[in-house]
Amino acid sequence: MKRLVFAIPGDLLTATGGYIYDRHIIDGLRANRWQVQVLGLGDGFPYPDLGTRQKACESLLTLEPGLPVVIDGLAFGVLPEVAAQLRQRHPLIALVHHPLAFETGLSAEQSAHFKDTERRALAHASGVVVTSPATLHDVVEHFAVPRQSITSILPGTDRVVKVSRPTVQGPLQLLAVGSVVKRKGFDILLPALAQLSALSWHLTIAGDLTRDAEAVAQLHRDLDRFDLSSRVRVLGAIDSAQLQTLYAQADVFVLASRFEGYGMAYAEALAHGLPVIGTTAGAIPDTVPATAGLLAEPGDVNSLLNALRQIIQDQALRKSLSQGALLAAAQQPSWADCARLFEGVVERICVSAKLDDSDALS
Repeated sequence: MKRLVFAIPGDLLTATGGYIYDRHIIDGLRANRWQVQVLGLGDGFPYPDLGTRQKACESLLTLEPGLPVVIDGLAFGVLPEVAAQLRQRHPLIALVHHPLAFETGLSAEQSAHFKDTERRALAHASGVVVTSPATLHDVVEHFAVPRQSITSILPGTDRVVKVSRPTVQGPLQLLAVGSVVKRKGFDILLPALAQLSALSWHLTIAGDLTRDAEAVAQLHRDLDRFDLSSRVRVLGAIDSAQLQTLYAQADVFVLASRFEGYGMAYAEALAHGLPVIGTTAGAIPDTVPATAGLLAEPGDVNSLLNALRQIIQDQALRKSLSQGALLAAAQQPSWADCARLFEGVVERICVSAKLDDSDALS
């Protein structure tokens, strides 16, 4: 049986896009007869304390030599010294969901620090997997990784078979799925919606409330400031079954992201036939075509307001975008497709590593 190690910072069961991607790849590899050892690296990444960092380094450096090692980018990008040592003993694969330096809210010093550590770490990777063409471009452009060393494997979807969205009476149901962090733009979404109080809508927000205390506090301040508490429901993190129910009940998906390395929630919305309101940030335009949604400028309340007004008032537009969403979703890979592509990357890198070893001995 083929074997590999998949190193994960934090809790693999965390309900965010990156961890969902990791879980599906691991499950898919196992279904394809790989023995996958999930190696926990500890909490706090990309800001691990000294004890966590030391324990993570020890765990990685004591792995059986020769096994391919995949490390999630949330940890890989802050462990350049370990990456240098691992490359001498293992085929080493970095999985980059989006560059650490591009996280919203970082100071200039923090961004420069992450850019430096991630560039040095990626220089030691045998290969790099990214989750979108946009992230591939960023890794080449900003981290000096050769294009031929990178493979883009889009996230899959659990495809939903629908021919059209049902027409539902009552307020238009808007759904936003994403952790309440500054990057997701809830501080842009609520001020925009506040100017549409005369229209009939209701918003549900589903996402982790524990990652960014200031963003959560801002969300609640905005709910009070704009008197939106009766029209906005904040659920926090929910399980997969509850999330699928929300997608099925929604009329429109909306998220005002300032940046996305891919945006799995957008892809899931398309798979459920939902018209999408998003932004032009990062990889979102690669995921959401013009036939499936309206994209506003990131960080621009007025641009988002115009998109919201248009889609809330125009039922024919919503129907057209819903059909476009289903057509776009039909072009997306399944999770089984993703796992097969990932398996191919690992196998190619393992073969290349063996050839390199043979050349070194000759």
